[in-house]
Amino acid sequence: MKPLVSISMGDPAGIGPEVIVKALGDDALRGMGRWVICGNAMPLQLRLQQAGLKLVVRHATLADVARDDAAPGDGEVVLLREEKWEGVAAFDANSAQSGAASLAYVERAIALARDESVSEAWRASAIATGPISKEAWFAAGQTRYPGHTELFAERFGSEKFAMMFAAEPRRDLIGGASSGLEGAGLHCVLVTAHVPVREVANVLTTPRVLDVIVLANEAMQGLGFASPRIGVCGLNPHAGERGILGSEDDAIIRPAVEAARGQGVNVSGPWSGDTIFQGALASDGKPARDFDLVVAMYHDQGLIPVKLLAWDRAVNMTIGLTHRGRRVLRTSPDHGTAFAIAGKNCADPGSMAAALRMAAVSGLRTA
Repeated sequence: MKPLVSISMGDPAGIGPEVIVKALGDDALRGMGRWVICGNAMPLQLRLQQAGLKLVVRHATLADVARDDAAPGDGEVVLLREEKWEGVAAFDANSAQSGAASLAYVERAIALARDESVSEAWRASAIATGPISKEAWFAAGQTRYPGHTELFAERFGSEKFAMMFAAEPRRDLIGGASSGLEGAGLHCVLVTAHVPVREVANVLTTPRVLDVIVLANEAMQGLGFASPRIGVCGLNPHAGERGILGSEDDAIIRPAVEAARGQGVNVSGPWSGDTIFQGALASDGKPARDFDLVVAMYHDQGLIPVKLLAWDRAVNMTIGLTHRGRRVLRTSPDHGTAFAIAGKNCADPGSMAAALRMAAVSGLRTA
């Protein structure tokens, strides 16, 4: 069987339902896996009608996930209905109702990967999440998690995790199916994420840098890179210029690189952040010149090049999630709910399609 990917529908008032059905309307993509959308029927059916898609979506209930014979087949799309929200005619943007619903969808998608009550035929090998509104989650009373990443880490019991991004996933890693995305490709992982720039140097440690290098190496292997070439950014201009422009590069980052190399990781650095990305660009299925992945020290150092290449088509991943010793990749489009265009049938599904493809590829290698 093809890998099963559970998909949380995202905020029902946003563009999540639209980009999901548009992405799964592609025959080549759909054939890469088995797909379970966790959500409710009304917004999904409405977006299908607006898009004029003939995508067949079989409905299932929570009772079905205990039965192997009710599981989706290869290339099939199933809606696992969150019945509490089935009677809701419409959801308002940034409302407590839409926040609670989208949170329930995420929890259900996670359950398919880790709950013991789920039959093996329903077991998710990877998870793709539609965009949510943090404001709506807060309105619903969910103030514990600032977003998906922290929620996933806690549910999977992962103390070591990181955010990784891909711009234009390489076509040779997606089963020969064309991604419909042209141009350069780039993989990047963040050592620190939502940390103010003035605090980055204070929270940066050698163990954290080492953990992220090792996590990224494993994640890239799960995406088909046998021995990924990893380049590590310095923190300071010119990677500190041998201590002239800062000590963190030699005192913190370099020991982590050497330790990772001692564990068999194909890694080098620290390299100057203003030049490293040029050697990490893949193009038209051809590998990058120097690096398959870049380790960035802070948010904007890594995400400016990613979003410059593919601001509307990049993929956000949570790496470091495991269940029963098996890696579980979480992917998502690198865009938000776009409430302003929701319901207008004009949302571009490119980023969602790329997220689904990467989930299927990862699931194929871990199923």
